[in-house]
Amino acid sequence: MAYHQLSIALVLLLLATGAKASQPADADGWRLCIRAGYSLGATTPIGIPATIRKLNRFNLSPNAVVGLDATLPFSERWGLLTGLHFEHKGMDVTVTTKGYHMAMVKGGEELEGVYTGRVEQHVKAWMFSLPLQATYSLSQCWQLRLGPYFSVLTSKAFNGEVSDGYLRKDTPTGQKIEMGHEADERATYDFSSNMRRLQAGLDVGADCQLASRIGLSADLSWGLTGLMHSSFKTVEQTLYPIYGTISVTYQLK
Repeated sequence: MAYHQLSIALVLLLLATGAKASQPADADGWRLCIRAGYSLGATTPIGIPATIRKLNRFNLSPNAVVGLDATLPFSERWGLLTGLHFEHKGMDVTVTTKGYHMAMVKGGEELEGVYTGRVEQHVKAWMFSLPLQATYSLSQCWQLRLGPYFSVLTSKAFNGEVSDGYLRKDTPTGQKIEMGHEADERATYDFSSNMRRLQAGLDVGADCQLASRIGLSADLSWGLTGLMHSSFKTVEQTLYPIYGTISVTYQLK
């Protein structure tokens, strides 16, 4: 609850500050719009490592985005956008690995080493996000946006199963532990507690006004802080949330 209040307080502070600022002659105050959209992407390292040999399955996740945006024009073309978005960034994938460093639990025993076989991964992150973007109007119909965003996760999960393979315990030549296909032959992992609660990244977007109040927008967001705490070393590569979003917008003011 404290994270929710922090996000809302930041937005209200920015809105209050902007409302008190002096307006240029060609600006008409804050413009408000609501948005609803869907995001598609992944939490991934930059450059797929050679230890991930094959993508077997990628399922769509409920990556909905709803929010309120406020834009303050500074001139005919330039402005500042902020707001509050509630969104989900998640993925469900299954990959085949070879020589991939992993930690897992099988039969109550904690294991770590080099794994070859099938890995099923589930990532879920519900969050409030605060964008802070410069806007540039190309015309009455088109607007470009660029700037950082800051997110507070309210719910998070990073877990999965491993099966149909084997783990070399501790070292690449260590004890070989088989992972089967049946439920009691698999191992599980859960790194949810290692996910960052506060995240930040960069967002670039474009808005197209279809009618007096209805529009479409497209965004690409790139997490810069990484999904996990810097102290987390079980997964050797830094994982970045990279998502594209298509939204419908409705201008309130």
